Amino acid sequence: MSHLDTKFHHLGIEGETNGGEPTERIRILIADPDPLARRALTDSLREDPRFFVIGQASTGAEALELTRHYAPALVLLASHLPGLDSISVTERIVRAGIPTRVVMLAHSPDLETEMRAVRAGASGFVVKSDEIESIARALAVVSGGHAIISPELTAVLIERLRRTPEGGSGTRPVKSTLTDREWEVLDLICEGATTREIADALYLSPETVNSHAKSVLKKLGVHSRAAAVEAAALLRGEALV
Repeated sequence: MSHLDTKFHHLGIEGETNGGEPTERIRILIADPDPLARRALTDSLREDPRFFVIGQASTGAEALELTRHYAPALVLLASHLPGLDSISVTERIVRAGIPTRVVMLAHSPDLETEMRAVRAGASGFVVKSDEIESIARALAVVSGGHAIISPELTAVLIERLRRTPEGGSGTRPVKSTLTDREWEVLDLICEGATTREIADALYLSPETVNSHAKSVLKKLGVHSRAAAVEAAALLRGEALV
């Protein structure tokens, strides 16, 4: 059983309706810089009666332009695109309010990339090593309004939910100069986590954590982590008013 099949088994979803017959073909755009991979995906999905491939893109800019023009139900977006990167493409699709759901396609399982993709607005994450049947099932599930994420990311999200106290350190102002990632780092700083502990919790390198921490201090106008904790408490107090 592939890791995608594990997701389906957990969800109890088969990706089909009406006894296996889809009610309408799902319009999909495929974006991948590799022409062979793009062609293989296109040919395979065109053989599946659930899908209608409306086009292909080789760059992020092409993917965004075609999505804006055709508004497909789904975009199967390779995680590494030249030019405009796939995370930015996802964010722009979401911000534009286009009725298109994004499924990220990675070369291999990558928890950090998957987290970034989901945060940007992607509804699914699959890898090229999965069987095409499993990828097709994931696409069908996402088109039905569900999300497909790995068991590993599910575990991370559950752990974060358990760690977040009601009205406590998890509270954030509606408007803030800090990014979502910077708030995640600040939340853990407030919990007393070390740089290594933050890195392990967020699946980042210690160097990346230090970079985010420096940005947090700068934006809060403080010079130490202790002062950042105090500043965060003030911001959270304002958020609860």
